Amino acid sequence: MELMRHPANPVLVPDPASPWECYNVFNPGVLYHDGLFHMVYRAQGLDWISRLGYAVSADGVHWNRLREPVLGPVDGSDSRGVEDPRLVEIEGTFYMTYTAYGREFQGSGTPTHSGGGILPMIARSRNLLTWERLGPIVRGENDKDHVLFPRRIGGRYAALHRRWPEVWLAFSDDLLTWREEEMAPVFGPRMLAWDSKSVGGNGVPIETEEGWLLLYHAYDEEHVYRFGTCLLDLDEPSRVIHRAAGTIFWPREIWEIRGDVPTVVFSGANPVVEGTVHVFYGGGDHVIGLATCRLEELLAFALSG
Repeated sequence: MELMRHPANPVLVPDPASPWECYNVFNPGVLYHDGLFHMVYRAQGLDWISRLGYAVSADGVHWNRLREPVLGPVDGSDSRGVEDPRLVEIEGTFYMTYTAYGREFQGSGTPTHSGGGILPMIARSRNLLTWERLGPIVRGENDKDHVLFPRRIGGRYAALHRRWPEVWLAFSDDLLTWREEEMAPVFGPRMLAWDSKSVGGNGVPIETEEGWLLLYHAYDEEHVYRFGTCLLDLDEPSRVIHRAAGTIFWPREIWEIRGDVPTVVFSGANPVVEGTVHVFYGGGDHVIGLATCRLEELLAFALSG
């Protein structure tokens, strides 16, 4: 199967009159709440620093957006931008995971993994417009592509995050403390496949009777981004039930192949509305597109192959 692109694509493009989003708008997080699609998206303008904007839509295609960003850099930990949001509602509160991109090592002692200028941050909100920063899942490593599960698992918050090149699982009692000894890898690249180099989670995992349905992105040696599916156990999401062999989405349109960064489709949002999965994605790190499929069709693919 292949996700179906919306004929109105791209659904959000840069605003040439805006100093902070005149070059690129991409990689959105989208939440469906009270009959509306709410989007927080990454944008770049005259200074090339990423900020997060907000837009709202009744149909997921036609959007009204705020004139000012809802989140931007505040200190050295994110001086080069805030990136790639993902949105979820848990117990009546909105949470956003996003990447803080700074210029210096963010941690103490010896990094557990390579890097350190990137932080996998979490923020919370009551209205999707004003955000309180809670802190990172880890420090001292280039860890990103993190996303919260939409409910507690075993009474605890759970998150997927990417320790390159694998997807990892982490747990927390309060969203502030994430213990290293409780983190574990879930799945990684496969040899001689479309996902042979790196993998990372997409949007919020979808709860189904068969397990947590996860859409993920990956690339190969040619650095072409594609999407796949992985089904995780509902009670023990570190256990992979099935990972389909094929891909469901890849760069095809000219604005996906020749954007600010070529051959990239990147998604952080897959809300399900009336049985349809809405996959919002950045194309070429330049504009935002929408692709859809029926949930039962996607689940059948995830269990096949």
